Amino acid sequence: MGKVIASFLTLTNLFFGLAALALTQSGGYEWASLLILAGMVVDALDGRVARLLHAESEFGRQLDSLSDVVTFGVAPAAIMYVLTLQYIGIFGILVGVLFPACGVLRLARFNTDTRPRSYFVGLPITAAGGIVATMALCRNILPATDVTLPVGMVLLSVLMVSNVKYPNFKRVPFPSSTLMVVPVLALVVYFIVRYGHPYAGLLIFAVLAVYAGYGAWRFLRLRNTQLEQEVEDEDEEKDRAMEGKSLRKPIRKS
Repeated sequence: MGKVIASFLTLTNLFFGLAALALTQSGGYEWASLLILAGMVVDALDGRVARLLHAESEFGRQLDSLSDVVTFGVAPAAIMYVLTLQYIGIFGILVGVLFPACGVLRLARFNTDTRPRSYFVGLPITAAGGIVATMALCRNILPATDVTLPVGMVLLSVLMVSNVKYPNFKRVPFPSSTLMVVPVLALVVYFIVRYGHPYAGLLIFAVLAVYAGYGAWRFLRLRNTQLEQEVEDEDEEKDRAMEGKSLRKPIRKS
């Protein structure tokens, strides 16, 4: 029974993705974007429910990945293609294909990496798809143009297949994760009631963008620190070598 419940949640995620594609074709990109965000909620639950009910399986793992490709890879790219990519020629087509393709590569690497990790390697496709969905939802609020939106999608695509490490909140216990999520949900509800869903989407965009930016910033910071340490080590080796030469240098008698 536990596997059935977990699979049902995963299929709900897939349903949201397919419905988002259908709505996009009929011009309902706002509702399509909201369905992708709803898929993020379901995607966060199915794995936890499977672990809680001791119903984890390879079948569920593969089903979850296939659903994620549709909901967070294909659907966001389709929304952005309808809104802006179709108007910038071959580059728009390439960007529209690149995003879900990098998402597939990201999931393939995740599924074949059997080592236990407390972090993700590469930006999760869920976060990348959520950012694109909120970009579409808030395009009248954000400084979104025919240049910034495609460039943003390219950057997200690169982050998905990168070696940048991101926190894995799916492994956080329920009480701790609840403490993190409840304030955000409360703010989202407040913004929906007070200002309407575009501003709620802007809040979600900000949270996801900070998550994506944090991983990239941390990666570059650690890399620069490592390079600085390597340079210092090389300088110390050179200093020791020069000291050794000076000690071996014969003293001339006057």
